[in-house]
Amino acid sequence: MNKLIIDAANDNIFLMIINNNNIYNITKENTKTNYEKLTLIIHNFLKLNKFKIDDISVIYLNRGPGSFAGIRNSLSIVKAFNLTNGIDYYCYSFQDFEDEEDIKYENIPELCKKYKIEKNLINPIY
Repeated sequence: MNKLIIDAANDNIFLMIINNNNIYNITKENTKTNYEKLTLIIHNFLKLNKFKIDDISVIYLNRGPGSFAGIRNSLSIVKAFNLTNGIDYYCYSFQDFEDEEDIKYENIPELCKKYKIEKNLINPIY
């Protein structure tokens, strides 16, 4: 199961692929230009690591709080992936995990299970 983590709510756009025991990630500056190119950034990141969107089983998306434009764009893209490719998604917030110490992106899938984050539910925090 290949997992994609997208965080465009902060100062940087962060992408991570978790594939078995392998982890790939990239960080891009969170600018207006990059918001508009977010689908291309995701596509190029997947391609660089020899993945296609069809290889992704589930997406984890930071729903905020943070940048309105980053959250809005990333939510739209993930919803499109869900509609066109049937990829399920989980919208988390780091506030959901406030009882945890030292939260790492690679732990997001397990934290979503632990805290019972609902699948395919959008509830942004701007």
